[in-house]
Amino acid sequence: MNTKITEKIKSDKILSEISSVFENEIYLVGGAVRDFITGKDTFDRDLIVMDEDAGIFAKKLAAHFEGVLVPLDEVNKIYRVVLPDRVNIIDVTNPLEGSLERDLMRRDLTINSVAVNIRTSGVVDLCGGIADIQNKCINYINEHNFEDDPLRLLRVYRFQATLGFDLTPETIHAVCKFVKLIHKPAVERITHELILLFGGKYADKALLNMNKTWLLEELFPVVNELKQVPPNTHHHLDLFHHSVETVRQVQIIYENSPEEVKEHLKRVDFGGAPRLAHLKLAAFLHDIGKFSTWTIEEDTGRHRFIKHDDVGAKMAVPLLKKLHFSNKQIDYISSMIKNHIYPSQVMSAREIDFNSANGEKVMMRYIRKMDENVLDNIVLAKADRLSARGEAVTDEMVENNLSRLTLLQNYYLSVRDTLEPLPILLDGNEIMKLLKIKPSKKLGEILSALHEAQLSGDVTTKEQAVEFVNNLP
Repeated sequence: MNTKITEKIKSDKILSEISSVFENEIYLVGGAVRDFITGKDTFDRDLIVMDEDAGIFAKKLAAHFEGVLVPLDEVNKIYRVVLPDRVNIIDVTNPLEGSLERDLMRRDLTINSVAVNIRTSGVVDLCGGIADIQNKCINYINEHNFEDDPLRLLRVYRFQATLGFDLTPETIHAVCKFVKLIHKPAVERITHELILLFGGKYADKALLNMNKTWLLEELFPVVNELKQVPPNTHHHLDLFHHSVETVRQVQIIYENSPEEVKEHLKRVDFGGAPRLAHLKLAAFLHDIGKFSTWTIEEDTGRHRFIKHDDVGAKMAVPLLKKLHFSNKQIDYISSMIKNHIYPSQVMSAREIDFNSANGEKVMMRYIRKMDENVLDNIVLAKADRLSARGEAVTDEMVENNLSRLTLLQNYYLSVRDTLEPLPILLDGNEIMKLLKIKPSKKLGEILSALHEAQLSGDVTTKEQAVEFVNNLP
């Protein structure tokens, strides 16, 4: 194993250059070491410099590579160097209390506590981290490290979500013991770990395991409500497990999607994380409005959740605000929740031929309304469909729904590059002058109606807009 790490360090151009140019005693630690052991490519390198102030050394690195120096935490001497390609990142710090051994022993997990001297390739593995990486297991180092920084409780599951490793019984026990401490870290740190967790390939596995230690309910109290809604004729799972299964299906659909869809969901448009991570969080929360809208029909015994999409979207806003998500993140997630049924409703009209002009008009209205979130919304709708397979749901129903959603997706991809923003045919001042009215609720309703008419393609010119406004009741 040491030979494998040595070969990877020697073949890594950035590390080789650092060791050849700088004479410092430098250790590679954390995720890059883990990636080297598992044979993955790495772009983030965490370095511990032993014999020079981390800030001074980071400045030298930035100058040598012509990169950008970003002080992350000057109190604890943590600095980041972003290389010119804006892909490769080097984080630099000094060892805790000036000791490499103490530094490694104070870390969260054994898999993050292996250090390698980048010049000599000497390996320092005090906690059995290499064995745990090889055995694909997540193990804590010392339970008191959770007390020192309770965010590590969440990091246990973030690493499970990204790596897929299993947890040791001792780690599970430690999380249970200290779970109430999770509210001590800054909210922003918790949110950062959460979005990384949802971005992981194995987020569904992590969520199920978080549930076993009560950590999930500490962070999302609404989970308690999800657990109270049982399976029904349309859902083979209770609402909590349906929500987690929807997260799993989003990941599967993403992995099997065309490259255009994958590239869209990889985009980092808000919150410093890909759309996919936010979409999986939305998938987890998409049915939080069901408990408060839950009724059972007396004559049929059917479970109904009328307007749960609207209610859930509104519930998500204060929940996400409490976690200090940004307005853009909240708008996106609440929109996904509000519209998670929408694409299936659009494509469920049996009388419409979606290969006709009328069918294109229906699909275009949906596309205009969802704007940049079309692909995300369709993926969520597919995942929701695949996660609800109760006895009343036939394979034919599922296949028909999915094929129509794929038709909608393909239509959007075929017209996406030709779409232009809807023009403002009449503004508020023009409407007030035309109808001889003043600023009022009525004006807002007229503007909204005109916008809907444009979305549907019923109004495309200024003349049509004037006629439309004049003929409104």
